[in-house]
Amino acid sequence: MLNEISGGVCAAQGFKAAGIRCGVQADASPDKLDLAMILSERECAAAAVYTLNRVKAAPIYVTMDHLENGVAWGVVSNSGNANACCPMSHENAEAMCLFAAQATGREAEDFAVASSGIIGQTINIQAIQTGMPKVASALSAAGSTDAAAAIMTTDTVKKEIAVSFELGGKEIRLGAVAKGSGMIHPNMGTLLAFITTDCAITHEMLEDALREVSAKTFNRVTIDGETSPGDMAVALANGMAGNEQIEWKDEDYNTFCAALDYVCRHLSRSIAGDGEGAGRLVTCRVTGARSEESAERLAKTVVSSALVKAAMFGADANWGRVLVAMGYSKAPFRPEHVDMSFESAAGSVLVCKQGDGLAFDEALAKQILSEKEVVIAVNLNEGEDEAECWGCDLTYDYVRINGDYRT
Repeated sequence: MLNEISGGVCAAQGFKAAGIRCGVQADASPDKLDLAMILSERECAAAAVYTLNRVKAAPIYVTMDHLENGVAWGVVSNSGNANACCPMSHENAEAMCLFAAQATGREAEDFAVASSGIIGQTINIQAIQTGMPKVASALSAAGSTDAAAAIMTTDTVKKEIAVSFELGGKEIRLGAVAKGSGMIHPNMGTLLAFITTDCAITHEMLEDALREVSAKTFNRVTIDGETSPGDMAVALANGMAGNEQIEWKDEDYNTFCAALDYVCRHLSRSIAGDGEGAGRLVTCRVTGARSEESAERLAKTVVSSALVKAAMFGADANWGRVLVAMGYSKAPFRPEHVDMSFESAAGSVLVCKQGDGLAFDEALAKQILSEKEVVIAVNLNEGEDEAECWGCDLTYDYVRINGDYRT
């Protein structure tokens, strides 16, 4: 049985975290935390997924190098500057790990490193150097929430969750923090996510689990069609729960994957609902498909469509925009078989049957689409497979936030 618990990345045995303000952006709010650390008492099996953008920030390459041996002890991350496409970026990413090592008694190679924020400006490494001993001394088993706050950029809410479950009579805990609000699109790490667990699992199995789950969670979120150069998801497993180590894709592996999927799905929905300027979370659920791949492609295209997103902002049941977006997705389907409805806590309204529009209650549809969470339900009536993807509406505030993001 899977249970939600408190603690975030500190829920699992042996993990501590902290978040402080060190002043990466001198002109940011004095209350904005901007430097985070997560550290395990023991060496961890480590795995990560990374952005597929050809432009990659220096922390991506440093983390790839540090995790090549499949082990790590912790993560250090800042907000306010992406440390990407700027002078000294690689040297500064390595320096962050060195400062973390000096402050904790570890080695620089023991840390993954991540940065988010403005692209193209050299990071204030002096502020991070000064702040690293402070964040290390603040590490505690109650530090997850501050760590979640310290990695936020344009996020308006912290993303944090933890669960517990059993393997072989041992309680396993798995927790995570994440950030993500803009520059998010499928087929990548899609955000910054740091996942911790006390499960005993090999690096190879952890990597496979993270890739499998990311494909159906993180990579099904889209906010604006943009992909960031610094996005990654990192998972650390220190084995302190004492379960028999997961070395094969057996029943224990499946149970672990189910828990990881639950956590990553929660984070994905939270990120979609907190898209820059977003007023509502929009889910497109495609059922009756010939394959899961085609269902996913269709759902992604719908929640990526600027016209669909604008209609969701206006609570306009303009289902034709959904069908047309599906039409350019390059996924195989027969428009003449499609049924479509809009759903939310306010009810459900069928707007299309076998590809043709129906007369429906516009007032009810408006009410349904005015809720904070809206589902576009599409039945292709062609097969047994399904998928859902998550996005948000397109608001005036998205343009305002990104019109002056740098200045």
